[in-house]
Amino acid sequence: MGAYEEKKETCGTICLKYLLFTFNFLFWLAGGVVMAVGVWTLVEKSDYISLLSSKTYAASAYILVLAGAIVMVTGVLGCCATFKEQRRLLRVYFVLLLCIFLLEILAGVLAYIYYQQLNEELKQNLRDTMIEKYKQKDQEHVTRAVDKLQQEFKCCGSNSSSDWAESVWIRSRDAQSRKVPDSCCKTRTELCGTRDHPSNIYKVEGGCITKLEKFILDHLKIIGAVGVGVACVQIIGMVFTCCLYRSLKAEPY
Repeated sequence: MGAYEEKKETCGTICLKYLLFTFNFLFWLAGGVVMAVGVWTLVEKSDYISLLSSKTYAASAYILVLAGAIVMVTGVLGCCATFKEQRRLLRVYFVLLLCIFLLEILAGVLAYIYYQQLNEELKQNLRDTMIEKYKQKDQEHVTRAVDKLQQEFKCCGSNSSSDWAESVWIRSRDAQSRKVPDSCCKTRTELCGTRDHPSNIYKVEGGCITKLEKFILDHLKIIGAVGVGVACVQIIGMVFTCCLYRSLKAEPY
């Protein structure tokens, strides 16, 4: 009877090992996805981040990059701990899973908080940033971001093209009689911004603020969903780890 129980226990341990190994492989892939989302946010959309006064959006992305990197390392450690059947490694693995879980929940919470305050921030800051910093000294990143924003989203000005009438640059000689930046033009050419007729420039209801808000809100949903989704999957991994740890503890050395 004792031999049967021991054999049954060993089979259970083997099943747990392979389940945990499969989980670790999928977890490693998930880590790559999490890190890719964070890196994409920081690299591909870094210009738009410069238009935001709050650092919460960027912080969420940095947390995902950090969590993704730790996830990939942890996945490898989990495989080693599983096949070597070392309880000490399993304990380290469990603690790392818990830390990653908390990091990803934090990223999800930050994304949700920023989701709530985004509209107010854009209303307060985007217009001022565009009219005060565009084409100004040491503000090349803002100029690049505004031009990219207007061209990609086919919009002109924060709320409307008339916002540019108050621009520091438009009022200066450097603007060369432009009424709006050339990036407002449907067909961008040198000095095309001297003519602000609807046939020449983008006239979008709500201006760029509505376009940028929609883009960031959609992206925040992705950050939040990825962070919380992977965190939920980790709960399964922690359960498997606890089961394997108890199973190994019960076995004789």
